[in-house]
Amino acid sequence: EVLGEGTNRREANCDPTAHAEVEAIRMAARTLGSWRLDGCELVVTLEPCTMCAGAILGARVRSVVFGAFEPKTGACGSLFDALRDPHHLHTVEVRGGVLESATGQLMTGFFTALRD
Repeated sequence: EVLGEGTNRREANCDPTAHAEVEAIRMAARTLGSWRLDGCELVVTLEPCTMCAGAILGARVRSVVFGAFEPKTGACGSLFDALRDPHHLHTVEVRGGVLESATGQLMTGFFTALRD
């Protein structure tokens, strides 16, 4: 069951926090009527950044699935691993690289079109 969806709206909203993950978390929280997303899974195309990892932890999301790794800003194993750090009160199950080739092509096409 889909509880929330999001797309990156940073430019459109002039909002540095309007990443797809944050938008989806906000919508899911409204749908459930609670900020606690216990038992929920977040599925995203690109590995979440540090800010999004913080939002995922704060919302108590159970697991994250992502396609393409992001070596420059990825906070779920690429640059560092914020979600599985044992020092947090809440840890998140992470499955990265799911359909990595296909999602990598999607991201390349998206950014190519954005720059043209």
